[in-house]
Amino acid sequence: MTGPRRRVVVLDYGSGNLRSAQRALERAGAEVTVTADTAAALAADGLVVPGVGAFAACMAGLRAVGGDEVVTKRLASARPVLGICVGMQILFREGVEHGLRTAGCGVLPGVVRQLTAPVLPHMGWNTVRPPAGSTLLAGIGEGTRFYFVHSYAVTAIPPPGRPAPDPPPRTGLATHGEDFVATVEHGPLTATQFHPEKSADAGAVLLANWLGTL
Repeated sequence: MTGPRRRVVVLDYGSGNLRSAQRALERAGAEVTVTADTAAALAADGLVVPGVGAFAACMAGLRAVGGDEVVTKRLASARPVLGICVGMQILFREGVEHGLRTAGCGVLPGVVRQLTAPVLPHMGWNTVRPPAGSTLLAGIGEGTRFYFVHSYAVTAIPPPGRPAPDPPPRTGLATHGEDFVATVEHGPLTATQFHPEKSADAGAVLLANWLGTL
């Protein structure tokens, strides 16, 4: 017999591939609601924060629905959060786009900046080097590719000259011009720079792994 389906909220704050994320999570076995309701987002077994577009616009949308406070409260009570693409980026301390600095949620130490690469955006399939003992990437073979669409990323956690969290986050890395953070696993906080909902079988395994932590 299988256990009860985990209740997941995909946070609707005006940004992200909400329905594709919903469908992918449902296929992985979750009961999914897409909503901006903060009470539902706080009460769910898992919260997914998607995101596409500009860092500043996503942060403005998140704050408008109280999503930044929801993320902070969930993590303070060890309740799982999954950030996807720009939904991952806004979890960091700051984003820098076109010279504009925008404060993020600040639950991870790091600065989101434009990648140094010959071609931007980084769009298409790329491999991820998992951290030792990764739960998120368990059962996914070396050389497996995930689907990325982005021009900005975090390249170091923490940034140079800043203290590291204790314990430090487990990070998976990918390379496009330079190494960047592709996954984060830090207690109840999980994040992917790529789109698991667009990453075929590998993305389905990853989402099932995340649901297994709820």
